Parts: sequence; C-alpha cells; structure tokens
Amino acid sequence: MNRNCMIWLMTGMFILLFENILMADKMYDYTPGVSIALTGIEPHYDVKYYRLNLNADPAIRYISGAVTTYFQVKDADFDYIQLNLRNNMTVDSVKYAGNLLSGYSFINSNTLNIPLPVTIPIDQLDSITVYYKGVPIQDGYGTFSTASTGCSGSNTRVMWTLSEPYGAKNWWPCKDGLTDKADSIDIIVTCPVPYRVGANGLLIDSTTHTGNNTTTYHWKHKYPIPAYLVAFAVANYTSYVNKVPVSPGDTIEVLNYIYPCNTSAPNQTPNIIPIFQYFIDAFGDYPYANEKYGHAQCGFGGGMEHSTMSFMGSFGKSLMGHELGHQWFGNKVTCGSWQDIWLNEGFAGYTEGLICEQGLGDQSWLNWKSNRITNVTNNNYGSTYVYDTTSVSNIFNSRLTYNKGSLIVHMLRWELGDSLFFLTIQNYLNHPDLAYGFARTPDLINVIQSTTGRDMNEFFDDWLYGQGWPNYNISWSLDPLCDKVYVTINQTHSANQGTFFEMSVPIAFSDGTNTDTIIFKQDAPGKIDFVQELSFSPTSATFDPEKWLCAKATISNTPFNNRPRQIVWNGSVNNDWHNAANWDCGVPTLQDEVWIPEGTPTCKILKGNTGECHKINVATTANLIIEDTATLTVEE
Repeated sequence: MNRNCMIWLMTGMFILLFENILMADKMYDYTPGVSIALTGIEPHYDVKYYRLNLNADPAIRYISGAVTTYFQVKDADFDYIQLNLRNNMTVDSVKYAGNLLSGYSFINSNTLNIPLPVTIPIDQLDSITVYYKGVPIQDGYGTFSTASTGCSGSNTRVMWTLSEPYGAKNWWPCKDGLTDKADSIDIIVTCPVPYRVGANGLLIDSTTHTGNNTTTYHWKHKYPIPAYLVAFAVANYTSYVNKVPVSPGDTIEVLNYIYPCNTSAPNQTPNIIPIFQYFIDAFGDYPYANEKYGHAQCGFGGGMEHSTMSFMGSFGKSLMGHELGHQWFGNKVTCGSWQDIWLNEGFAGYTEGLICEQGLGDQSWLNWKSNRITNVTNNNYGSTYVYDTTSVSNIFNSRLTYNKGSLIVHMLRWELGDSLFFLTIQNYLNHPDLAYGFARTPDLINVIQSTTGRDMNEFFDDWLYGQGWPNYNISWSLDPLCDKVYVTINQTHSANQGTFFEMSVPIAFSDGTNTDTIIFKQDAPGKIDFVQELSFSPTSATFDPEKWLCAKATISNTPFNNRPRQIVWNGSVNNDWHNAANWDCGVPTLQDEVWIPEGTPTCKILKGNTGECHKINVATTANLIIEDTATLTVEE
C-alpha cells in the first residue's frame, strides 16, 4: 500500500488505533517456520476457501449477506469453531451441514464463537456459513468506505473495502491474521443498476435482475490469499483494457475500472506496460498470470495492492509501479507479522526506485535516492522493524517502513552486487516454503545465505532491528610523490546506540578531468585507515556520489606533511629490497610503512645491506629474507 498521500473522505475523526486489538499488545520472539497468530481464534484450522455472497449499495454505508468458509481441522476435539468478526455486526444465523445452529455468540469484540453439533476429526474438510449484516466499524485506513466520485449526474457514489492491517473482520467473518491463506475465493456482490463491482480474480458472470433493478457480479480468484487482501469496490465504472505483451502471441490483461468522468486515466494507465515488462524481467513471472491485473478507482489519494486488482486514488507512474510491485512483494510472499511489514513495503517501495532507474518513473534515479536518504536522515532515531504493532501509524510509518525500508533493500543490493541481488530476490519469491505463503525477515536472511554464501545477520541487526544510521567523518590526504590518497573514515551512530555499520564506503576522487570512485571496505570497528594508489593527483573528493548509503558525511582534505608513506612491494624486476623498481613508490625509508602482499615474489635484503622502514606488514604467504650480514631496521 502507498499511503504517503492518502486523504480520507470520511466524517468524524481519523482513527489510528483499534479498540481492543486482541493479543496485539504482546511482543513475540520469531522461530523460523513458526507463524505468529494475532487472530485470537481457536481451535486450529486451515482455511481452504471463502465464498462471500454480499449485498452492497454505494449510496448506503451498510453490508449484508453470507460468508461460507471451507476449513480443514488441525486440532483434536474440534467441536466448536471461531471466526473473526466485529461484535457490532448482527449475525442473523449460522448454518452447518444445511442445518441452523444455535448457541453462537461473540466472546470478545473481535471473535464469533460457534459450537458445533459434532466433533470433527483432524484433517477433515468441512464448511460453515454465517449470515450477517450491519454498518462496519471504520478504523485503520478506512476499512469500509463510501464517497462521491465527483462526477455530475446520478449514481455518483463509490464504495470500497481496505482491510490492511486489521480490518477484514470489520466487514466480513473470516480468519483475520497473517497465519493462513485461503486457497481460493469467490466474491459475489449484488448492487443496484448501473453500478459495477470490481474484485479479486476474474469476472465469471454478471446477472441483472429486472424485478429489483440490481446486478449480481461473480468474481473468482484461484490463488492463495490472506483475508486482508480480499476486497471489492462498487461504482458506476467505465472499463477498458491495457494489454502487456509478455511473449510472442501472449499478453497479460490490465483491466481498468475508472469513474466515467475521469478523462486522464486512459492516457496514464498505458504507462504500466513497460513497468510490468521490467518487473517480469527482474522478479520473474507475474504471480497471477492465469487471471489478470487491474485498477479500480476509489476515493482516496493513495493505493492498495489487493491481489490482481489494486484500488487506486490516482494513476501516476510511481503509484502504479508501487502497487504492481506488491503483487510480488506482499501478495505472492506476504510478511508473516506486521512487525516485518518492511518485507511488503520496503521492497514495493524499492520497485518505485527501480522504475526510475529504468527511466520509467516520475523522477530521476538520483533524485529518488537523494529524497529518501534526506527524509530518513532528518531524524536520528527509529527502527524499521515494528516493535509496537498496536499502532497503525507505527506499522505504516512513512520514514521508517517505506523510505528506510526501501533503502535497506537498496543497500542490500549494494553489498551483494546486481547479479547476486536479483538472483537472491527471485530465489526468495520462488522458495517453496515462501511462495504464495508468508515470510519473516529470518527467512529472507536464510535465502540470502543459501544463494550467496554470505551471512547478513549483522547487516540486518544494524539496519533493520536497530535504530539510526551512520554519520561519517572522512579526511583524506594526497601523497604527491606517489599519487596515493590516505583516507581516514570514522563513524558515529545517529541514535548513539554504539552499533558499528559494516559497509562498503564509496568515495569519488577527481582532478577536474579524471574521476575514480574507490570503495573502501569498512568491515570492522578498528578499520578506519586506508591507502589507495591513483593514476592522477586528485583535487577533490565526494562521499557516495551514486547515493548507495543511508548516511550523512563530512569530508575534508588535510595536508600530507610528513606522515608515514605506505610503500608496497611488487618485485617486478628482481628480489632486491634496494631496487626502487621493485616498489610502487621507491625504496622505503625510516618514515615509510612497508607492505609485502600475498602473491608477490620473495623480497630479499642482500648480504651487507641495511633495509629500513617505520613499520612492516608481511602477508602470511609472502616471504621476506634477510641474508647473512644484512640488517633490517624497523622504527616501530
């Protein structure tokens, strides 16, 4: 979801917090492979299918109908079932095996408890139907909303659902959490003529009933889906299709439902075509290729990535790209806890940057990066990992979840390199335990390690679970004799947590004609001094010119004066220490630091000669031989 510019057309106060969010105030330790249940329902069952058969009129903020849930039992002694539904809703009746049940009741503000007439065995598939009605509670980001389309004439209302994060139970009985996905759904909505319904999946049928002047629309979605992504919208839509060529003779349909007075959208939505093609190249096949993708216009200024049909307040390139990116990041692989919402929003946010990099966005790639770095580093504190999920504003924090989250993805790409980064992402999206299921951050870390061989736990401890960012203080000096730069990189932590950010730090050196960007691998707290030989004498230095790091820096040039030089052995002529051609900058003196690196010929101080240096470093596999009657004087 992109909520940076959401404007709600609602009366009353904008509510950020739920009343009595069951169990959401507790903190959990994550164990790989174990889901965290925030639904507050028991005993355990696996949802296989939902059928929503609903009545809705955009002129009236009200819903009625029936929801049938097919489930597979996972606990013994299964003689009752619980569904999430707000207790302000009226339950007219409940049916099991064709018979009306009694004794059902709300056991708290979010949970409907239904005693069963039999005990259902483990692994048995069964179903139950709840008939209900009412005015859904409006919280979160507008769970169940109506507004005006702004068009003239009659039939100008629009209705939509938006359940993320906790709002599905506000308008339909379901298993509302990040532990279970239904394998498929049917959404059947009856509304007054001439209104039309957009929803997940494919439109199977529409039937007009002349007796009461209504039309029933039947949508079917045959991919796994969590409750919060189930959605429908109703308006007097006009529709048209953009087609995305994906292979010779094959296309993906982008179905657009827009207000009849919207004359600009038909000129904007074709921009999704090259974005769509790029995402397929970068991330793999569209996750819902057997159905469609689509947009349904709604009465807010952002977007919401419902599976196969994003609800849109506008149709800019960045917003369309963000919501399309969610079809891979958030919908195909869904965060297994709202604490890990960055797995949805950070990656979808980064897709906005990627389309800018490809020249398909609303701004330049450099501006996209600069804007986010500036936004994040304007505040010293805050974690992208959401420790307090009781606050919707915490979960969907623009600076931390969206901007820092996308920069974490960006810096992961920087550390891994493009080839391994995109391979890792595809492996993550296609992992058999994660695809069309749920993931936590440790799952991503495991995929990174299995793909690249790199342990990235420290990276995520610093950037995701911890607060803040590094503030670099960089000084550099030029040795004009050897065309070497001596660089010192110190860092402090913006949030004073003491964390050291192990990062590759890029600095560009220039003499006005030549520029060379050097990457200094600062992978330990004591590693602050670096030396680099250049082919020119630079007059200026720039920190991170391509904006890879979420950081601030000051950089200054200091005189070289008489500091020790670093002289490196290459042995390019012979083995003689005293042959200047065997060194990169002449024979060492007492003021120089000597390095004899791996893979170089043996260095010898020949008989009767005296070598000297300030300090010496000999690699483990390198050799220095001091012959008989020769000496080596080391000052330090």
